[in-house]
Amino acid sequence: MSDCVFCRIVDGSAPARTVYEDDDVVGFLDIRPVTRGHVLIVPRTHSTGLADLSVDDGAAVMRAGQLVATALRNAPLRPGGEGADGANLVINDGRAAFQTVFHTHLHVIPRHRGDKLRVLRSLAIRRDRDPDSTARVVSEAVRERIEQQ
Repeated sequence: MSDCVFCRIVDGSAPARTVYEDDDVVGFLDIRPVTRGHVLIVPRTHSTGLADLSVDDGAAVMRAGQLVATALRNAPLRPGGEGADGANLVINDGRAAFQTVFHTHLHVIPRHRGDKLRVLRSLAIRRDRDPDSTARVVSEAVRERIEQQ
């Protein structure tokens, strides 16, 4: 779909800070992150939502989401070099669920103990001051996680 920004990211015609990719999915930093290291996992095959997402693509998205979420625990995302304490994996399916890009995607949002107020503030601001550094840190953590498997 040429009018889908995520399809353009998948085919390389739109820029993204890619942190993971395989034959089925691409993972890249969200341009409006809730927290530093917020990654979107998208299937390479276009689907607008869960209703037209194939079971195989859904499994690939979740598999990649699990890998990235686990890797974020070792990615030095905080000033002290600590990784995430957990992650939220979220799919917004449909306009009523706040989906804004109609290409199925999984949000992998790193979480840290006690970050509730920061996350609430970030929902309004949503920016990363150094996305290139974040992409490098997350990509390295993902590569390390893949090597451990």
